[in-house]
Amino acid sequence: MNLSAEGPLDPDPYQHEPNPSDRVLRSGARAFMDWILVVGLALVVALVIRGFVLAHFVVDGTSMARTLASGDRVFVNKLSYRIGEPGRGDVVVLHQISGTSERDLIKRVIALGGEEIEIRSCEVRINGRILVEPYLDAATTAPGSCGGDTPRTLVPTDHVFVLGDNRGGSQDSRAIGPIQHEDLVGRAFVVFWPRTSWQWL
Repeated sequence: MNLSAEGPLDPDPYQHEPNPSDRVLRSGARAFMDWILVVGLALVVALVIRGFVLAHFVVDGTSMARTLASGDRVFVNKLSYRIGEPGRGDVVVLHQISGTSERDLIKRVIALGGEEIEIRSCEVRINGRILVEPYLDAATTAPGSCGGDTPRTLVPTDHVFVLGDNRGGSQDSRAIGPIQHEDLVGRAFVVFWPRTSWQWL
């Protein structure tokens, strides 16, 4: 049988159109694999963010009352002190190692490296000047309710002096000393739960 060099060949008599159900199965498999890829990438991104950028912290105790209540959940920016310096008034999470125990604390930065701090009759003095602290509850700074005095203390370079807002019920730099920058986990910047407590810090 001679074939003409012109024109298309006759179609294969045994070739059939794809089964619609096969097309649906292939399409479903591709969509499933796409979702697996998306979920996998989302998990990787979430782990990277949690490990290096953002963390959440649950407040335990009343050392930061009235600013924070026990059970409040806050987001912590872990990059804050990797690319910048702590600032006075920052609410920070710090990692404390005491003997064989480790714990995270949440406090407020009061004095910076190179500054001299003194606490007398519930008043905080930085380099001899009284520090105005509008975030404090007046009840926590009433005479006899804010803990003992602290003599003049020079905060070392690359350290901060931290206090709880509830001065009479906080274990802070008055007891554990100034905190190294490297022990700061990050800056707490917002209360996100419960919703009724939502606030920027």
